[in-house]
Amino acid sequence: MHPILFRIPLPHMPLKLWWALAAVAAIALVYAFLGQRKGDRSAMLIAMVVAIGAGVAGYVFRETKYEAANLPIYSYGVMLGLSLVVGWYLTLTLAERDGLPKETMANCYVVTAIAAIIGARVLYIVTNMDEFRVNQHDATSTIDFASFFALRRGGLVAYGGFLGGFIGSWMYLQKQNIRLLPWADVAVPSLASGLLITRIGCYLFGCDFGTRLSPTAPAWLQKLGTFPHWTSGTLDGGGDGAPAWSKHLAAAEHGTPAYGELMKLNHSWPVHPTQIYESLVGLTLLVILLWQRQHQKFRGQIFFLFAFAYGYLRFLIEMLRDDSERGEFGTFPLHLFIPGALTIMALAFVFGISLGITNLRTRMVARVLAFVPPVVAYVMLAPAKFGEVTQAHPSTSQWIGLLSGLVCAYFYAQAWEVARKSPKAAMSLESLGDLKPAKEEGPRRRRDEDEDEDEDGETADRSADEAAADAEAEARPKKKKGKKKGLKAPAAKLADEDADEDADAKADAEAEANDGAEAPGAPDKKPASDKVEAAKEAKAEKTDKKEPAESA
Repeated sequence: MHPILFRIPLPHMPLKLWWALAAVAAIALVYAFLGQRKGDRSAMLIAMVVAIGAGVAGYVFRETKYEAANLPIYSYGVMLGLSLVVGWYLTLTLAERDGLPKETMANCYVVTAIAAIIGARVLYIVTNMDEFRVNQHDATSTIDFASFFALRRGGLVAYGGFLGGFIGSWMYLQKQNIRLLPWADVAVPSLASGLLITRIGCYLFGCDFGTRLSPTAPAWLQKLGTFPHWTSGTLDGGGDGAPAWSKHLAAAEHGTPAYGELMKLNHSWPVHPTQIYESLVGLTLLVILLWQRQHQKFRGQIFFLFAFAYGYLRFLIEMLRDDSERGEFGTFPLHLFIPGALTIMALAFVFGISLGITNLRTRMVARVLAFVPPVVAYVMLAPAKFGEVTQAHPSTSQWIGLLSGLVCAYFYAQAWEVARKSPKAAMSLESLGDLKPAKEEGPRRRRDEDEDEDEDGETADRSADEAAADAEAEARPKKKKGKKKGLKAPAAKLADEDADEDADAKADAEAEANDGAEAPGAPDKKPASDKVEAAKEAKAEKTDKKEPAESA
C-alpha cells in the first residue's frame, strides 16, 4: 500500500499556519466582492463568514508552525480532492439538464462540500472522543480541542459527510427559495462517484479494513487483503505499519508464535478488503442512479433510492469491518439482530422502493427475493443447540443506515402515490406541499368521472335540451337596455317622457280625424297634422313653465 503518493521539498524555514488561513480569508473576500457585484447576497454572506472564520482561526493559531524537510501528499487527500472535482462536473451537468440555475447550483455545491467535510469530521470526533484526549490511555484525561482541526490525526466518517452535506444544502437552498429534492437528485450521483474514488484512497492508506479471511479464501482475495508493515517514520505519529498490521500485532501477545510470525511476514493477516467492496458499491450505485434518471417519475426518487440502497449495503459491509474507529452502540444477540434488521429493510423495500419496478411480475419476484437475505443470515448465524450466543455490537453507520433506509422508503411510497395521481405535478420543481391538493383531489376526480359515465344518457338528453333552449333564446329580440327604473340618468329619463307624450298626442289627433270623417254632418276640423303641431306647442308651453320652478 502507498499511504503517501509523493513528497514536496520545503525550504529550510518553518511554515506558519496563519499564512494559509490568511490566504483563505483573502480568497473568501474576493469571492464576497464578486457576489456583491452580481447581487448574490447569499454567496456574499457565506464568503464573509468564511473570511471572518479564517481570520479568527489565523489569530488563534498564529504560533502554530510546520517545519520539515518535505511535505507529504497523502493518497486519501488526493482521492478526496479528485472526488470533489469529478462530483463538481457531474452535479452541474445533471443540474443544467434538469433546468436548475447553474450558478446557484455551483454555489450550493461549494457549501455542500464544506458542510460535508465538517460533518464527516464531527461524527468521527464524536464516535472516537478518547482518541483526542491528551492522554489516550486515560479516560479521564482532558480533551485536546486543537487536535480536532488536525485532519491527519484521525479521519472522516462517510455518513457524517452525507448528513452534513444534506443540512448545508437545505440551509442554503432555503434562502434561495429552491426546492431541496431536485438538487438532491442531481447531487447523489456525485456521492456515488465519491464512494468509488475515496474508498480507493482508504485502501491505499489501509484504513477501514475488514475481518480476517478464511484460509480457504481465493489467493487473489487474500493478496488484496494483505496490508504491509511500513518502514519506521513513514507517517508522523502514525505507527510503523498499516492499521490492519498494527491491530493484529497489538492483539498478539509479545513473545507468542503469532507475534513472531507477524514480525517475520512483515504484513498483516489477510483480511476482507472492505474498502474495495465499498468502492464497487459506489460504482454499482452510480450506474443504477444514472439509469434510473431515464425513468424518473417524481422529484426525490433518485435521492431516496440512493439513501435506501447505500444504507442497506453499508449495513452488510459493516458486518465485515474490523477497524476500531467506527463507534459501537448497543449489544444484541447476533443471530437475532442481523436477521431482524434485514427483515425490516425487506419490508421497507416491499412497501416503498419496489413500487419503482413498473413490471408487475418483476416487482413480485424482487419482493420475494428481498426476504432471502434475512432467512440465510438466520440459518448461518443461529447458534448450535445449547451453544454460546454471539453478541453483536452495531456500529454508528449500521444504525444510521437502518434508520435512513426506513425513512427514505416511507417518503418514496408517499411520493410515488403522488406521482401516480398527478405525474406532471410530481416532476415539477414545486415543493411537496404543493402536490398534496392533487393527491386529495384524485379520488374525488375519479368519482366525478364515474358518475358522468353512469349518467351518459341523461347527460346527452340534457345537453340537447339546453342546446335547443339556447338557440331559442338567441332567436328572441333582445330587450333594450336601460328600461328599469333608476338605471337612467335624469336627462335620458326626460327624453323618454317627451317621446311618449309625442306619441300620445299623435295618436289622439289621428283618432279625432277618423271620428270626424265617419260622423255625417260633422263640421270641418283641422287636419291631423295640424293637431299634432298644436299638441307640440302646448307641450312646449308646459315645459317652459316647469323650468323656472325646477331651477328655483
